[in-house]
Order: sequence, then C-alpha cells, then structure tokens
Amino acid sequence: MSWRGANGLRPWLMQRLSAVYIAGFLLFILFNLAAAPVISFDAWRGWVASPLVNAAIALFVLALLIHAWVGTRDVLMDYVKPVALRFVLLTLFALIFLISLFWSLRVLFSVPPS
Repeated sequence: MSWRGANGLRPWLMQRLSAVYIAGFLLFILFNLAAAPVISFDAWRGWVASPLVNAAIALFVLALLIHAWVGTRDVLMDYVKPVALRFVLLTLFALIFLISLFWSLRVLFSVPPS
C-alpha cells in the first residue's frame, strides 16, 4: 500500500504528531514557569524573544492550527452532507486558520530582543 493510497493516513498522522508536539510544548512551558523564581513582564518578554523559544512558539502555533484544521475538516466531512455548504464551511475555516497563523507569527516575530 502506498502513502497516497492510504485514505486518512496522512490526516491521522498529522493529528497525532501535532498532538505530541502540543503536549510536549505545554510541558516545556509549565516546567519553565515552575522553575522561574519571579516572573516579570520584562523577564517573560526577554525569554519569548530568544530565538529558540520564539521558534518553538511558532511551531506550537502551527501544530495547534494543523490539529484544529484536521479535526474541523473531519467533523465537517462527516456531518455536513450538502457539498456546497461543506465547501463554503471548509473554505471559511481555512481562511480563519490562515489569518490566525499570519497574525500569530506577526505578533510573535515583532517581539524585540531585550
């Protein structure tokens, strides 16, 4: 069986891999918050501005939106039977997720290094 011939394998794999990254990232954040003695805005801003953390947050946003897209797409394909309505809803959610991605990246990369 080829990769293209496996119906649903790619979305299933994307959903699982994004869930693993999301869970790992949240554990990373919780550990860093617990390890920090006192969290001030300036300390948090400097931490977020570091290149590795900034890239990890960008990957988190991407993984979160991929996870949401696969779940939303599956629910709409299962429960919305009229093809035209399903197409409109899928297009609407895709636009919302893309705008969310670009807005998040713009905010994230506008944090100046301290």
